[in-house]
Amino acid sequence: MKKLLSSFFLSLILFVSLAFQSFAQVDTVSTFSKSMNKEIKAVVISPENLDPNQDYPVTYLLHGYSGNYKSWIDGVPQLVDLAEEYQMIIVTPDGNFDSWYWDSPEKADSKYETYISKELVEFMDEKYPTLASKEGRAITGLSMGGHGALYLAFRHQDVYGVAGSQSGGVDITPFPENWNMKTYLGEKSKYPERWEEYSVLGQLHLLSRNNLPIIIHCGTDDFFYQANLKLHEELTYLNIPHTFTANPGGHNWEYWEESVQYHLLYFKNYFESKKTKD
Repeated sequence: MKKLLSSFFLSLILFVSLAFQSFAQVDTVSTFSKSMNKEIKAVVISPENLDPNQDYPVTYLLHGYSGNYKSWIDGVPQLVDLAEEYQMIIVTPDGNFDSWYWDSPEKADSKYETYISKELVEFMDEKYPTLASKEGRAITGLSMGGHGALYLAFRHQDVYGVAGSQSGGVDITPFPENWNMKTYLGEKSKYPERWEEYSVLGQLHLLSRNNLPIIIHCGTDDFFYQANLKLHEELTYLNIPHTFTANPGGHNWEYWEESVQYHLLYFKNYFESKKTKD
């Protein structure tokens, strides 16, 4: 009898605990891109009880090559818990499977820089209770998305207040035959200057000291490791503050599942610091 009562009370405690536990909302939204004249999907993860009178910071999380808008939530389901814990909205948009998040000079129907940094941001600020300023926006991503996050943040420092990259393809110049990039940029042999300019390393002249906090992660076994190390060295030479972590790991979800948690904590601390200053 005592065992039955004990089991009953344990079950009751568990039920009450679950009843009062908060869970984030996960929505799939469709956004219209005027620049590309098409509908584009995104996953929006938001705290369960969104207060319309409160402004929530937003993190834009970009997928890698061959991925889509569902890749992050499928690969890291813990994003739901982190959105709730940090009281932030997380957006994982579709960047086509190989766009590299450029406004392509070769394909007029591929304008993902405009979509991510203007059209999607405007949609989120209109439809959700966001902190609609650069102080309330972060951007990061993995692989192709890591390149995209830094490329967009460097070029749109009025839109994003903090940025990161995970295993990012931050120097595209050694890979002229890879990942369909020449479809969007043209042949490297024909447009060498373009390939330099459309790389993250080609955008460093836009940075100034202490204007954009940056966090970079890359595994030492990753094929992009040398590119990330080069970026770290260039930022250090230019006296641009940044956080760079090179730890054991490869180009896989096991690495990104851990890495994204550090990025979201970094962003959360940034958002909190801006609140304190205000």
